[in-house]
Amino acid sequence: MAAFMQRAAGQIARRGVLPLLILGWLAAPARAQEFCALGGILQDTSGGNSSSAWQLEYRQGLGEHFAFGISYLNEGHVPSHHRDGNSAALWARTSLFDRKLSLEAGAGPYFFYDTTKAEAGASFSDDHGWGAIFSLAATWYTDHRWFFQLRNNWVETFTSIDTFSTLVGIGYQLDPPPAPGAIADPEPQPATTTRNELTFFAGQTIVNSFDSQHSTALSLEYRRGLWRYLDWTVAWLHEGDNRLIRRNGIASQLWLVRAFLADRLALGFGGGAYFAIDRYSQSAESQQHDTEEAAAIVTMTGSYRLARHWDLRTSWNRIVTNYDRDTDVILGGIGYRF
Repeated sequence: MAAFMQRAAGQIARRGVLPLLILGWLAAPARAQEFCALGGILQDTSGGNSSSAWQLEYRQGLGEHFAFGISYLNEGHVPSHHRDGNSAALWARTSLFDRKLSLEAGAGPYFFYDTTKAEAGASFSDDHGWGAIFSLAATWYTDHRWFFQLRNNWVETFTSIDTFSTLVGIGYQLDPPPAPGAIADPEPQPATTTRNELTFFAGQTIVNSFDSQHSTALSLEYRRGLWRYLDWTVAWLHEGDNRLIRRNGIASQLWLVRAFLADRLALGFGGGAYFAIDRYSQSAESQQHDTEEAAAIVTMTGSYRLARHWDLRTSWNRIVTNYDRDTDVILGGIGYRF
């Protein structure tokens, strides 16, 4: 067991979950007051191939001229590469036209997950690695908390393809601004986002392969608020059986979280460890017996409170393995708060 725990800790560090959370934590409390969804086109600058792309981003102000954001970027499907990743970026910005228009430049680390061709034997490989993302954006703010954005992203990596994307999108200011424009300094949250919550989930597991095999997923999660912007969870996760994995285990994560809209809406970004048993792990493929595996887990979540004790929650989990069995586990469920 000691060796198993040591291997788990090493894998989490290698896959970049802890560095990303530390970056977010050092920048500021999780006071993201803007959420934006974008879509557009992408080009592989290494090979000239094109694809669609889309991005989700939380952003918070760090004063009038700076902001910090955590984002997910899906780089689509170019030949031999199905790639996406997480980034943490620092933005510099300036406002024009009575703060309606914001011109912005951002940069930060980018950790990617790439489904690519295996060098030998297997039909695919789940590669992971570090790169950098550089962005330019123009954002137009309306009088009603909605905004529109045009953005260019350059992704440079050391071991994978490099890309350029052009995206357009729409966003919403989750904290009410004192005046039109970007929020410079959001108001602090007076209490913890969560006290205690028990949630039952059901959903789907999708293997990060070229065929995207899927299966039914189930989970039971306990969530506890540790601080105003920090939650901790422990969960049992069953990923189902799709003949590439038959995996279930225990996941524990720390979360940057914040509540909005009079505490009805809560958003969060988490990362941690997943200790699982997999029937079809690559290391025991021929014998097909249960094998202990340690993986990293990165999750985006959102909840909406229906009543004093009940809420609806959805979570998008990325399981990051070292044996080419990465998965997306997309879950929705109902939670009881106490």
